[in-house]
Amino acid sequence: MINKFNVRVYGLFINKKKEILIIDEYRNGFKFTKFPGGGLEFGEGTIECLERECMEELNQEVRILSHFYTTDFFQQSAFNKKEQLISIYYLMDIEDPYNFKIAEKEFDFKELKEGAESFRIKSLEKIQTDELMFPIDKKVLLMLKEKML
Repeated sequence: MINKFNVRVYGLFINKKKEILIIDEYRNGFKFTKFPGGGLEFGEGTIECLERECMEELNQEVRILSHFYTTDFFQQSAFNKKEQLISIYYLMDIEDPYNFKIAEKEFDFKELKEGAESFRIKSLEKIQTDELMFPIDKKVLLMLKEKML
């Protein structure tokens, strides 16, 4: 039985070349690709959450541009079957030069261990939904392509 909400907040960064930032992660024994961001902590707002997550993941401040999407359908958590996910996405900007390394290949981890992360930038035109693990991210990618291309 579902008995808890899990609120996630993600940033969508699209550069001037219409390329999108994605993150490869290794958590709970799974490799997956998603957008930068993570879980809302009690006592913080959604924008504060995204700014904190970007500092933790990217080691960089970001500028939030606008709200893009909030989940409007039921989604059970992939990691905890007792949780319902609510994901909130914001368009954001990141100043160049970046404080994080852009990998050339998928899952370019220094070491395959819990919490490993690597970042990639992919053409919005070429990235496919099956490259992302989570259903809400897949929907958001299709929405971005429809709006931005």
